[in-house]
Amino acid sequence: MANLCKENETAKSIFRRLECAVTPLVSGDYGHRDIAGMSSRISFSQYRLEAEIERCRAECQWDKIPPLLEQLAAARLHEQDDYGMLLLAEALLEECLLENVTLLKTSTPLSDQTQPKLAKAKAHLNSLLSRGRLEPHYLNEALLLLAKVHYVQGRYRDAQGMCARAGIEEFTRDEQPIYHLRLLAEAFVIKGLSLDHQTVSAASRVRLSEREEECLSCYLRACDTALLYLQELDKTVSTPSAKTAKSSISSPPVEVDPGYFLQAALQSAYLCLLHKGHLAQGTHQLRRVMRVLESRGSRSFRKGVSRKLAEVLLSSVSEDSYWGPLSTPPPTWLHMEGATHPKETIYPSSRPPQRYSTEGAFCPQDVVEEAVLLLLITESMASGEAVISRTPEHQEAREASIQEASSVYDMLSIGMARRGQYAMLSQAVSVVDQCLERAMKFSFNEFHLWYQLGLSLMASGKAEGAVSVFKECARMKPQDPTPPLLAAKVCINQLHWIEEAEALAQSVVALGEGAEESLARAHLAIGLCCSLRASDATLKGDRDEFNRRALQALQTAHEVDPQDPQIALYLSLQLALVRQVSAAMEPLQLALRLRSEDLHSLHLLALLLSAQKHYQHALDTLTVALNQYPENFNLLFTKVKLEEALVGPAVALQTCEDMLQLWQSRYDFARPSEVDDSSSIPPPEPSPISRKSSGLHLTLPDFQETETGSQSAPSLAVSRLEQAMSEVSAISSTHRQGPAYIWTTLERIWLQAGELFMADGRVKEAQFCVQEAAALFPTSHSVLLLKGQLAELRGNDAEAKSLYDEALAINPTGQHILIHMGKLLVRTGRVGLGEKVLRDAVQAHSVSHEAWSGLGEALQSRASTQAPDCFLTALELEASCPIRPFTVIPREL
Repeated sequence: MANLCKENETAKSIFRRLECAVTPLVSGDYGHRDIAGMSSRISFSQYRLEAEIERCRAECQWDKIPPLLEQLAAARLHEQDDYGMLLLAEALLEECLLENVTLLKTSTPLSDQTQPKLAKAKAHLNSLLSRGRLEPHYLNEALLLLAKVHYVQGRYRDAQGMCARAGIEEFTRDEQPIYHLRLLAEAFVIKGLSLDHQTVSAASRVRLSEREEECLSCYLRACDTALLYLQELDKTVSTPSAKTAKSSISSPPVEVDPGYFLQAALQSAYLCLLHKGHLAQGTHQLRRVMRVLESRGSRSFRKGVSRKLAEVLLSSVSEDSYWGPLSTPPPTWLHMEGATHPKETIYPSSRPPQRYSTEGAFCPQDVVEEAVLLLLITESMASGEAVISRTPEHQEAREASIQEASSVYDMLSIGMARRGQYAMLSQAVSVVDQCLERAMKFSFNEFHLWYQLGLSLMASGKAEGAVSVFKECARMKPQDPTPPLLAAKVCINQLHWIEEAEALAQSVVALGEGAEESLARAHLAIGLCCSLRASDATLKGDRDEFNRRALQALQTAHEVDPQDPQIALYLSLQLALVRQVSAAMEPLQLALRLRSEDLHSLHLLALLLSAQKHYQHALDTLTVALNQYPENFNLLFTKVKLEEALVGPAVALQTCEDMLQLWQSRYDFARPSEVDDSSSIPPPEPSPISRKSSGLHLTLPDFQETETGSQSAPSLAVSRLEQAMSEVSAISSTHRQGPAYIWTTLERIWLQAGELFMADGRVKEAQFCVQEAAALFPTSHSVLLLKGQLAELRGNDAEAKSLYDEALAINPTGQHILIHMGKLLVRTGRVGLGEKVLRDAVQAHSVSHEAWSGLGEALQSRASTQAPDCFLTALELEASCPIRPFTVIPREL
């Protein structure tokens, strides 16, 4: 009973609102009927029928209007048919427009002959206006609908005239039905579009400027009105009133299809500004729209706005000229666009839509951050609304979803690349990975999205996933050589999946001429794979075969593309690896002519000169390379070896000292809590570790008295070692903060210094360096090797052998480990076992003159006739041995 009373009270309130908003006037004797008297004859269900019609008009459910009109006629609520005819005309017109959106977007006029619904709607409206029995309330609606008819038929002046007759500028928006906001927004945009389509004489610049301003004012008001309409509509959907809560004729709320004119009302303002080149004002308008309180019907529109704003920011706004989203455009930008204030301050809305509060809101700090955040918002909406069904009826929608998602991912990649985050910040690239992985649910056989995912995984260091994705891309487009080549690149450079990489490169070679310019790169990949397999081979026969195949593939690649400097470089390197040093010079000279400042070409030239025993020329070449790449540690290690060969270990130790200082300046670390994390996106150009100083001082030890040059007192040595070990402990406790390669570089510097100290007879300093290296990687085979060498120097052969055994357990084919172990065994009387170890060294490293020399010494100790042959081989190999192995040049695709 209480519910019934409540419904009656609700009905009375509805009726009071419907008095002026819903109930139409009819002609004749009923023109001045008594509303109060009529209310006694209208049942409660009839009120609900009126409210349902109003709701359908607000929600654009035009297919439901004809059945409701039948119920309206059956209830005999209106004794004349003008009201029903108006509703029927509107429904027919809107259905016609929904069926011809494509033609409307191309501004193709619709004709009565081809559009029967349009012809009927036009006839109904003309009949209503000719009879003249509509009160002003419905007369304005009819005029606005007829303005829409004139516009779609290409009669733009007539459309403008109808808008003027309706008086849309004075059209009140307070206490009106929701569908009036939609009509008003469409009227504003129809007036603006009609003005845009009318030609003006080129001589009348003043009139043209006035018309442009009038168009823009219409677009701005249309946008605000349309957004307000969607917000008000969302309120009725979110909180349905009692009048429809239990109605048998009401239906669940559905998503509103905005239609062409409502979409135009939402978009025309910022599109007009951007089309004129007013980037600042267009960006400002886009930001204003993004700050509007979101409604259910505006989600699709907001998705397009956020993508467009990100596109404008990435393409037109630089880091220096960026201004925050909560501030107005800079005066300099406005001045360039011929304005003094943003347009919305010149043409304010009398009833603007609700906007989000900016108090306590996060605000992007730069253009890339804002663009990436906008794209992440867009991606979230795009992936959530993607069409997954592959049925024929959903094909068009699915293709639109894929195209929309592809554009977002492309721009997201561009935004990341603006910061260099592919090279430095895999964490940032993982954002793209996650987005693309979400896209896979609707990307079956969509090459572009799979290809983007592969590139993103490759950039973020997820090598195995990248290879799998590129293989899938190759399956989708078997005639495209790029995906298998990229997969081969990842296999070679990151995974060391050499056989897999060779198979992928062979698939590109199988394309023949179809591979086009990629054919030479495929042969290069095969050559690199064979060269790497030769380095890994344990049997000499296999090694020689792989070297032959590598040389053949690289020569083929050079013949296909003789102007590729990388192919020429690796052809020279392969010739050097098989000790054809003189032949290697010719392709290297070509590589340097094509790319004179290439790091690896200059480095290889220095190594080739050192193999010819031109150490001074090699050092001069290396100096030139270091002028171009002063912080390259690989060059510096070669410089240390050359200086040791030319002038002795003392000068080389100074270079090691410089390397330590360089390492500290580049890679010194700070605690993670000391790093600024105020921005949601990492800063541009980050170093592998924060540059903030840790307070450590890395330097080589010196345990000699400065005046006498004699060894210092034990107490001084102990104090220095204690100080050093305290610093080592500090490094060891934090060395996991950065990438592993920087710590292996520091380990190599300490080990190189230790070797130089040993060569200079300074055992204590060498011991210090070994302790520093061991603090970083205690189980490193290189550390164990140097420890064994130090034990040999101290005369502790048993300890040395134990350390060599540990090193061999970690690296069974280590060249220097095998050589030192073999020589130690021979020297301690275990000649047979020493010979076996040295033969293993020769088998694994057939171009090592040290291994051949050690084997010769072992054979000589037991008076073998094979010893001279070993010594001759060693001399021959030493004549072409570089100062450092040629394999220090990276073989990468």
